[in-house]
Amino acid sequence: MTYRIGLIPGDGIGREVIPAAGQVLAATGIPFEWLPLKAGWACFQEQGTALPEETLAGLRTCHAALFGAVSSPSTPVAGYRSPIVQMRQSLDLYANLRPVRSLPGTREGIDLLIVRENTEGLYAGRERLEDGGATAIAERVITRRASARIGRLACQLAQTRRGLVTIVHKANILRETCGLFRGAVLEIASEFPGLKVEEMLVDTAALRLVQSPERFDVLVTTNLFGDILSDEAAALVGGLGLAPSGNVGEMLGIFEPVHGSAPDIAGKGIANPLAAILAGAMMLEWLRESEVASHVRGAVEESLSTGPRTPDLGGKAATGEVTAFVAEGVAHRLLVP
Repeated sequence: MTYRIGLIPGDGIGREVIPAAGQVLAATGIPFEWLPLKAGWACFQEQGTALPEETLAGLRTCHAALFGAVSSPSTPVAGYRSPIVQMRQSLDLYANLRPVRSLPGTREGIDLLIVRENTEGLYAGRERLEDGGATAIAERVITRRASARIGRLACQLAQTRRGLVTIVHKANILRETCGLFRGAVLEIASEFPGLKVEEMLVDTAALRLVQSPERFDVLVTTNLFGDILSDEAAALVGGLGLAPSGNVGEMLGIFEPVHGSAPDIAGKGIANPLAAILAGAMMLEWLRESEVASHVRGAVEESLSTGPRTPDLGGKAATGEVTAFVAEGVAHRLLVP
């Protein structure tokens, strides 16, 4: 089968690491049809939109996609909206998956998965100014439907792992919104009697992720909480340069490195491609090419153990050197019985 894969490099180092991931995926021998697509700040400056309709239409024809990074303004710009947030909402990519696994040279014994609701919460985009601009208000949107389906996915994924689900919320303070999320996920979890289910306040979860991350299996939480906790957890296993993620729905998955566009090093050829390559491995799993995905992860681990390293990991290697090492490792692993 030939997989049609959307490639959205975006801005900055996204334009370097997404081709690197494509090079490694090509080394697997799996037939891919690549579909280049545009999104991001540069796209907004060129076309007046950060996410053209042609990109959304193209994604709807794909089996999956790889997304690089975008540069976003910190102050409001008329007409600009975050393209990844738009993609999540427009394509109903309701779950953000952030695996956090120990890698060579990082803290040992960690293997957890953060399952984050991806379409609402404080990222719903409901903000306004009042009192002549003296007061800013953001509305947090939590629905029973979205909470239930993210809870169901978390439970289903836990069944394939160690069988522990941790529901993370702040219902003691945010009684209506987090209370609804908590109640909906607990109700769904009751349909999975084989699982162990616990709940934890988000501040306690943040503490315990640092103290004893090994205890966690699957954490399920709301949009903003999941965003923050997953970046915190990534620091335990090498940082954002090694952190992949997936935005998945019923029909499509868009996979991305977690790091930003890093304009300070863009174009210098020293960006770390490993997070994008690991995002490619996640994409392979989504496509049910799990054995090949394990070879890609194995080649990344070999790179971290004995191969070249980019400057962010203490080395002097260029992006291309690391990419070539991993691609050769993948090809070798697939040839060895």
